[in-house]
Amino acid sequence: METAEIRRRFVDHFQRNGHQVVPSASLLLDDPTLLFVNAGMVPFKPYFLGQETAPYQRAVSVQKCVRTLDIEEVGKTTRHGTFFQMCGNFSFGDYFKPGAIEFAWTLITNSVEDGGYGFDPEKIWVTVLHGDEETKQLWQQIAGLPLDRIQERGKLDNYWNMGVPGPGGPCSEIYFDRGPEFGAEGGPEADEDRYLEIWNLVFMQESLSTVRAKDDFDVEGPLPAKNIDTGMGLERVAFLLQGKNNMYEIDEMFPVIEKAAELTGKTYGAGGADGDADDVRFRVVADHIRSGMMLMGDGVTPGNDGRGYVLRRLLRRAIRSMRLLGYEGRALEQLLPVSLAKMELGYPDLRKDWERIARVAAAEETAFRKTLAAGTQLFDNAAAETKAAGASVFSGDQAFALHDTFGFPIDLTLEMAAEAGLTVDEAGFRSLMAEQRQRAKADAKAKKGQHAETGVYREILDAHGPTDWLAYETLETESRPIAVLSGGSNVTSLAQGEVGELVLDRTPFYAESGGQAADAGIIEFDGGRLEVLDVQRPVRGLVVHQVRVLEGDFVPGKELHAKVDPEWRLGARQAHSGTHVIHAALREVLGPTALQSGSYNRPGYLRLDFGWTQSLTPAQVRDIEQVSNQALRADLPVGWEYMTLSEAKEWGAIALFGETYDDTKVRVVEIGGPWSRELCGGTHVDHSSQIGTLVVTGEASVGSGNRRIEAFTGVEGFQYLARERDVVGELTGMLKTQPGDLVGRVNELVERLKNTEKELDKLRVAALLGSAGEVAAAASDVAGVNVVAHRLDGASGGDVRTFALDVRGRLPQDRPAAVVVIGNADGKVATVAAINEAGQARGLSANDLIRALGPLLGGKGGGKADVAQGGGTDASRIDEALQLVAAEVARAGGN
Repeated sequence: METAEIRRRFVDHFQRNGHQVVPSASLLLDDPTLLFVNAGMVPFKPYFLGQETAPYQRAVSVQKCVRTLDIEEVGKTTRHGTFFQMCGNFSFGDYFKPGAIEFAWTLITNSVEDGGYGFDPEKIWVTVLHGDEETKQLWQQIAGLPLDRIQERGKLDNYWNMGVPGPGGPCSEIYFDRGPEFGAEGGPEADEDRYLEIWNLVFMQESLSTVRAKDDFDVEGPLPAKNIDTGMGLERVAFLLQGKNNMYEIDEMFPVIEKAAELTGKTYGAGGADGDADDVRFRVVADHIRSGMMLMGDGVTPGNDGRGYVLRRLLRRAIRSMRLLGYEGRALEQLLPVSLAKMELGYPDLRKDWERIARVAAAEETAFRKTLAAGTQLFDNAAAETKAAGASVFSGDQAFALHDTFGFPIDLTLEMAAEAGLTVDEAGFRSLMAEQRQRAKADAKAKKGQHAETGVYREILDAHGPTDWLAYETLETESRPIAVLSGGSNVTSLAQGEVGELVLDRTPFYAESGGQAADAGIIEFDGGRLEVLDVQRPVRGLVVHQVRVLEGDFVPGKELHAKVDPEWRLGARQAHSGTHVIHAALREVLGPTALQSGSYNRPGYLRLDFGWTQSLTPAQVRDIEQVSNQALRADLPVGWEYMTLSEAKEWGAIALFGETYDDTKVRVVEIGGPWSRELCGGTHVDHSSQIGTLVVTGEASVGSGNRRIEAFTGVEGFQYLARERDVVGELTGMLKTQPGDLVGRVNELVERLKNTEKELDKLRVAALLGSAGEVAAAASDVAGVNVVAHRLDGASGGDVRTFALDVRGRLPQDRPAAVVVIGNADGKVATVAAINEAGQARGLSANDLIRALGPLLGGKGGGKADVAQGGGTDASRIDEALQLVAAEVARAGGN
């Protein structure tokens, strides 16, 4: 049974049983505790946490997920994959244990002809929480499972919680017995390779007040409504139903392995030590190609931190694995289309975004190939130093630096070290990697801890309900304070000058979201005023104002008058609408694959990040600005409508990467009808002309595959143009020319300046070389070698090299000669050593001289036997270094 059919049957089964079909959310959700969506229930967290009311009682989804903590295990086991799909059914206060068990049992054991998966009921095992007699009895009653195939396990295995205070409950896991050839008998307790978990049923029934560990927590009491959260691993079910031994050989992944085998000439499953190692590499390729494609499909671009680093690592591991399999060509452009052909069946947006995905991947492979070339040079230098020191082990520090700083894979370091006759301190490398992982885990734990601190906001939300948010309707409201916080705790007052947080029953203030900065304004109370510094939504549904007391002492209970600064809001509306206009203009000029990946706008200013792999030409920037201002001049109408997410996509609205949308109700903002349609919750002008003007001030790279455009809007745009006009006026006055001739006049002056500098360089070199004869004539004799050790103050590297070679050329060529010249310019030391052929025959080496002098000057260098050069930072020891030259020559070439 193909994976797409397994997915379809799951959704159909639950849709027939009254579940709302919820499309997969993006892999990138606005959740401070997660880098990527890593479980099927993540998009439903606000419902389970009570932050929002679920718009349906039953739901079914097949959610895209990515987990990368076990990336090193990919390909080595049947279970570790970075991208996977979690099939889930959910109940929000509707059915509970009996319904969840019956739905799962029916689907997995019904015949294929009846729409089920056709698993043999005699091979199904389940686990329950120790002491959960109710669930054991339900499995017996509903499924007819005998007690010997129902195993009890502890909280570590069979109790679910989110790691923070909130909902929790026991779970029951469903396993399939693969047979004795896969391990020992005895159920999941004995062997989880033979008994493979395929489905987990979580029974959320308790509220946890404190969570110290997965199996160490305090139960506050029962939840007001019991919920169901289940997860069935699509890939695991697929490889069982397709008769495969692991997830890498299912129909959605194996074609990539076949293509990799074709490209490399290697055979998957060949056996033997080499064959087993190759099989792991084939599986890494299949997994990482698919995972990388899905991440790029959701808008991730390669980078050096966060999500971008994960993507970069996946793509580069895939390329490196192909290299280790013997393929030196461009791999991504060969393999990604194979994965696309399978994955687009479930995710058709991949095909729509293919041009962008392919472009991002190609740019990353080009960058990595350059990294490999540079890393190879760095490795060669480090390996040479290791051998020169008489060592045979390449240090773990060096291997880690190559991996962490330059993205050089450890496997490639091991391969090249072996070719160079070296081993690698793998223990040291692994230790440094472990330290890095621990730091990452600590950062994640800190983020989760910050998330846990939102408990005080949840309490306010539970007690008073959501904020009546009126930012779209008005700039002023009469409001009532319902909570005042300072330092994360409730307080009874705020003194003049004090900063705290204020929650109102209703507010006109826009809370920062969707790239738009929060509103500014004033909140007045009897006897004083509060300045609004920031507005946020720490939990969904609750608006929190950060305020400073300007006048009086603020005591909750007083009626308030909240007022948004109208000029601030106007500027914010102009900037946000301007962002949409720039985005539409980008797509018109560059094509539909130029999609926004991030934005920020505040009154008068906007910046927009978009996926693009090369810098824009000045003509393209002008075109984008011109198209934008033509849209302003056309006075296009700006409007918004509410609809379902699927309706919005059919309407052509652009859903931005990383944003979270409610499928039942989204807000679509359009400018000029279909010209610009985006899902957006921000504030906007009523007509495009109200933006005033759009002045593009810059375009630059913000990471691999990402560009940024910045612009001013409204009055700030006109002020920018006025400043530019003033600069032009000053320059035309200084150069006594007209504005239209200004560029030509400046070019003329620059060219004259360049020519003058060239003439000065010629004069300086001539003067420099003029003394070369005297310096050569003053050469000393050291053990039959003509030696020149000369200081050249004010000279930098190029001049020092020219002078040293000229002096060497003036010395008798039939007699050994060694020349060392040390220059000093702007505090930087440059050293050049030059040896003639007779000197090299005597055993002298310029490279050895530079290496000997380098430590003394606070630097290093190298080169060949005839010429070498180096740098340094300690000019105070130049004379000492020059005195060392004679001794080094005598040691190396003396009789």
